[in-house]
Amino acid sequence: MDLEIFDDTKKVSQARLELVQKVLDFAGAYIDLPADTEMSVTLMDNEKIHQINKKYRGVDKPTDVISFAIEEESDDDTPIILPDDAEFDVPKNIGDIMVSVDKVKEQAAYLGHSEERELGFLVVHGFLHLNGYDHMRKEDEEVMFGLQRKILDAYGLKK
Repeated sequence: MDLEIFDDTKKVSQARLELVQKVLDFAGAYIDLPADTEMSVTLMDNEKIHQINKKYRGVDKPTDVISFAIEEESDDDTPIILPDDAEFDVPKNIGDIMVSVDKVKEQAAYLGHSEERELGFLVVHGFLHLNGYDHMRKEDEEVMFGLQRKILDAYGLKK
C-alpha cells in the first residue's frame, strides 16, 4: 500500500508515525487490499478537525477521526486512456483519513488504555470506512467492530 502520512501538528513522534504506517500496512494485508492501493492519513489538532467536521459534516465540534472515501467512477468522469503497451497500472486511491491527536490523548486517558492503542484504533476505524465498512445499522456495526478488534488484537494493540 502506498500510504502518505502528514503531521499537521509537527509534534507527533517518529514512533507514532511509524505505528500508523505499520498498523495500516498490517490492516491492508489482513483484508487482502491490493498492493497498489493509495491513501493518506493526516494527524491534526482539535481546532483543525473541528473546522473540517463543521464544514463537511455540519457538526460544530471536534471529532476523533474523519474518513473521506474517494467515490467510484461515475458516468461523468473522463476516462483515463492508457496505451496498450503501458507497463504499469493506475493505483486505486481509496481516500483520506484525518485524526485528532488531541482526541487520541483525551480518549486514551478516558478509556484507560495507551495512546498507541487509541491511535491504532482510530486509523483502523477510518481505514475500514475507506474500504466500505460502516456502522450505521446494528448488523453492519457488528461486522465492522468485530473486524476492527481482530485486526488490532492480531497486530498486538489490545485494550
